[in-house]
Amino acid sequence: MKLQSQLLKVISMITIALLLVLAPLANQADASSGIDSKQLVEAANGVMGVNYMRGGTTAKGFDCSGFIGYVYNKVGVKLPRTSAGMYATGKSVVKKDLQAGDLVFFNTSGKGVSHVGVYIGEGQFAHSSSSKGVSIAKLNDPHYWGSKYIGAKRVATVTQVASAKK
Repeated sequence: MKLQSQLLKVISMITIALLLVLAPLANQADASSGIDSKQLVEAANGVMGVNYMRGGTTAKGFDCSGFIGYVYNKVGVKLPRTSAGMYATGKSVVKKDLQAGDLVFFNTSGKGVSHVGVYIGEGQFAHSSSSKGVSIAKLNDPHYWGSKYIGAKRVATVTQVASAKK
């Protein structure tokens, strides 16, 4: 009886240890098969103009990370819910090497990562802004986005098969 109790404790401790080690990986992007840029563009274009909604994750309204999660989910890639969580995934990409499908991140609050969009090529990104909803903006906009840019991540293998402009 005492041996069973000790064995149960050891198994429980191992299970907890495994959960603690594997839990952070649960929010990682899941891109088991490649996607093409045309799929991403179609998913983004399908909700272009949808209004901004704080906490929104559906075509009834999006916040920035809700829009990105929605678009990537449409092509089979699961991402963390928040822009900060998304920034913790994928591989860093320098600005000059951006490709359609890369996530671009901004500090709009003065407190680190607070906004995310998806790069669509030709120096532009799609995002959901509080003022315009789902729209396209210039990455190097000297009036706002250019100075807020903090980095980019590649979270999936995206084959460049189509221009991302509508």
